Amino acid sequence: MSNRRNWLKQIGLGAVGLGLCQFETFANTPPETYILPDVDQSLILLRSNENPYGPSPLARAAMQKSINNSNRYGWNLSDELIALIATKNNVSNQNILLGAGSTEILDLVLQYTALQKGNFILAETTFNYWTFPSEKLGLKKITVPLTADKKHDLTAMLKAIDSDTKMIYICNPNNPTGTICDYEQLISFVKEASKKAIVFVDEAYLDFTKEKSLSNLVIENKNLIVTKTFSKMYGLAGARIGYAVASSSTIEELSILKSSPNLSVSVVSTAAAIASLNDDKFIQQVHTANEEVKKYTIDQLTKLNLTCIPSHANFIYFSLDNYKKDFFKQLEANNIQGTKIYEENGKWTRITIGTMKEMQRFIEAIK
Repeated sequence: MSNRRNWLKQIGLGAVGLGLCQFETFANTPPETYILPDVDQSLILLRSNENPYGPSPLARAAMQKSINNSNRYGWNLSDELIALIATKNNVSNQNILLGAGSTEILDLVLQYTALQKGNFILAETTFNYWTFPSEKLGLKKITVPLTADKKHDLTAMLKAIDSDTKMIYICNPNNPTGTICDYEQLISFVKEASKKAIVFVDEAYLDFTKEKSLSNLVIENKNLIVTKTFSKMYGLAGARIGYAVASSSTIEELSILKSSPNLSVSVVSTAAAIASLNDDKFIQQVHTANEEVKKYTIDQLTKLNLTCIPSHANFIYFSLDNYKKDFFKQLEANNIQGTKIYEENGKWTRITIGTMKEMQRFIEAIK
């Protein structure tokens, strides 16, 4: 199967010829002075943990340039992105698989897990939209409660593994709580759990921290899969691009479940991702702004007597137990979109961190 795909790829590249050579220029434009936008919006979107500042300047320019090449398949452009991602994660190109957002990778791993019927384990509460097809695929979902401080209970998750467990999912930092696992404890957990099942670590929000990724561990651990995304820190949620980092054999096995591995991402999105990886200045600006606005928002929520969980991401998890008004009606009346109640006990909800002006309007709306 792999040889056949490579043969088809070579045919495609031969047909394209030199038409895609200009793609290589996308990452070479030096970043200009850029000020993160903070304009007033009529509708404030604080529901999906999106980057409120949009794609980086280099990514926007690359997307515009790439439109003219959208009539061609992006095989060699994907290869360029994979090489950049591999370098960033200290692995080889064979350890990377692209997807239309990390959600496609999650769906793919769920299908892969379902090849052998059994169960999979995840925390309650965590990001779980990708699990909805699990019963249709013949898998049983097992949930393990978070600790009192809203962290993954790794000890309890390890005890929950049985002979039918095929996969354990860890979102780190966790969505919606914003908590993060201790690095050494997580490594210890992965070492033990991966002896019995696949350990899937979702690092969608790790870019908002200074913590180390587990991606370099996949070389020696066939049962560890790490997923990352350009949706959050890089501001490309709508562009739909993410990737898996795993052992080369695992990547090969996952690829067999896709008709065209690494080709589900558009040329435009791939060009944006390449440019984004070369715009360190923008990423630093976003990180700094997120920390500043997050601190402001937590301080204001605390003044309103609302309990907040310390956040390692671009959102805040807080309790509405002490809130006397109808929180969601207050948001609606002020044209702000939030999320929902994730835990009835404590009335825990989540809010995305927008720009400073957006969060000032949010605080005014709920006062």
